[in-house]
Amino acid sequence: MQPVVFPCGIPAMPLSSALQYSLTENELSVDFSSLAPFTPVSAQLPLLQIPLSLDSNAQVIGDGFQMLAQTAGTFKHPIDIGRCPDNNASYRIYALDAPKRYYNYVVIGNADTFTLLGFTSCHRFAGYFEFLNGTMTAFIDGEHTDILQQCHCEGGALERLVVLTGSDINALYQQFSALLIKNHPQRAGVSQPAPIGWCSWYAYYAGVSAANIQQNVDEMQGALEDLEWVLLDDGYQAFMGDWLTPSDRFVGGIKSLIQDIKGKGKKPAIWMAPFIAQPESQLFKEHPEWFVKTAQGDLLKAEDITYGGWRCTPWYILDTSHPDVCAHLTHVVRTMREEWGVELFKLDANYWGTLKGVRHQVAMTGVQAYRLGMEAISDGAGEAWLLGCNAPMWPSLGLVDAMRVSDDVERQPHRFSQIAKETFLRSWQHQRLWQIDPDCATFISIEGQGTSADNYQFHRDVLLACGGLLLSGDPLYHLDDFARHSLTRLIARQHRQQAAAVFENLSYRHATIDLDMNAGIHTGAKLKETVHIVFNFHGDAAREVILTSSVDGQWVDYWTGEPAAVHDKGKCLVSLSEGLSSRAVVFKPRVI
Repeated sequence: MQPVVFPCGIPAMPLSSALQYSLTENELSVDFSSLAPFTPVSAQLPLLQIPLSLDSNAQVIGDGFQMLAQTAGTFKHPIDIGRCPDNNASYRIYALDAPKRYYNYVVIGNADTFTLLGFTSCHRFAGYFEFLNGTMTAFIDGEHTDILQQCHCEGGALERLVVLTGSDINALYQQFSALLIKNHPQRAGVSQPAPIGWCSWYAYYAGVSAANIQQNVDEMQGALEDLEWVLLDDGYQAFMGDWLTPSDRFVGGIKSLIQDIKGKGKKPAIWMAPFIAQPESQLFKEHPEWFVKTAQGDLLKAEDITYGGWRCTPWYILDTSHPDVCAHLTHVVRTMREEWGVELFKLDANYWGTLKGVRHQVAMTGVQAYRLGMEAISDGAGEAWLLGCNAPMWPSLGLVDAMRVSDDVERQPHRFSQIAKETFLRSWQHQRLWQIDPDCATFISIEGQGTSADNYQFHRDVLLACGGLLLSGDPLYHLDDFARHSLTRLIARQHRQQAAAVFENLSYRHATIDLDMNAGIHTGAKLKETVHIVFNFHGDAAREVILTSSVDGQWVDYWTGEPAAVHDKGKCLVSLSEGLSSRAVVFKPRVI
């Protein structure tokens, strides 16, 4: 077999003479329609090998199959950013002792060059890369599905992939995004203003009541008037799976509560975990035939093959290859949208919709079934927003308006640090693949959770850099002056500019945001303020950073507006303490 040479000059060696390889511009397509009928598509089907001249200490940024898995560090010493790698003892997507997998894409920083290898589609199969002895191998997980039936249903094309190189990582992400969007067109919300509001989860968790919601909605006025959305999170439902039946803490029903929210000028949003059900639910009791089974014919419990869920377990998995299940999901979401008035759906535990098992349509992969289920939800949602959470990343392409890109926030320094890195590594996806959701703004301590003022300041600087969804997670009636001021300044940033900050390199320690200035109206010049945000993470030494500008102007603190320290010739000196620390400084050019 002849090697395939990508336009960037990197060759790749096809690994199967039975597969058909076709390079169109930057994308490589692979087709398996020439394989023999009834051949199962391997769960580790190698597509091609890509030799790379890399130092073992080359930087690496890798994604995971599900939201909580990401990798940084080097190929020699990879570091799991999230607390739930795909191969840990809970998720078990692949074996703990197997070679490290980089799902969806991997970025390599070697000297002054970046190399990006990525799958540009995810219609049926998850794609991943493994690195060994200087060679990257691209695989797909075929889930042992039958080729003849797959080809009969969908045609023989596998997923597409690309290899890109360049000195500007942000330019590579732009190229990669364009290919992803071509294969998975964006939903409308990706280009709309991101929601700004309040979420119930981090104030009340599953114990939330109707009174809690009403009390916080009443606080969304005055300086907090711009908190427009109200997200009723987990806890309103009687059981997981029975989303239209309220718990006894919502005796008046959810519909009446939502109408009250709308009557106060706010936009209602609701949480649901569409692909799971607990055994106590009416859904599970009345329709056991709607759930994924094991090879032995038993109903599949999530805990038997992966993480079993965070509460109300065991979780059983709805089989969205079954048309009746999809019709049910459409009905539930349409009822919430048309009869209740919900305008945003936070869809949680989405990863479980991809679990492998025996489905009604036996040739359908978990990825395909998940996408069918999401399309059914979209049919019911109409123009309402869809926010993915705890989701499979690439299987969700083109199916959500917004995507949680980090773990759950906790009022603890280690979690603030963790979700900062998780969000920064995926910030390139913002307003391209989806709006990013860095999780909620939490600026005050509650019972059982609390940290220092410095850590809350770090957290708000992280959110300042994001530009995605901005939802407060605190009980609004308990906000102190710091929390209120932080929220109002973040809202002001959102109103002026919602793009994610641009990081200068893969260390993610210096980001910039450009904000337009009104003064340009009078001068005819396109002037901008530049916000510089610098970060230290756990283990970092105390340091000083000198910020510069090519034009005259003034440096001020973003949060206080007070002048920042000037070092020499108009340069700004920023001091960061050891460990978790940050500072946000604005450069305001002089208007003549």
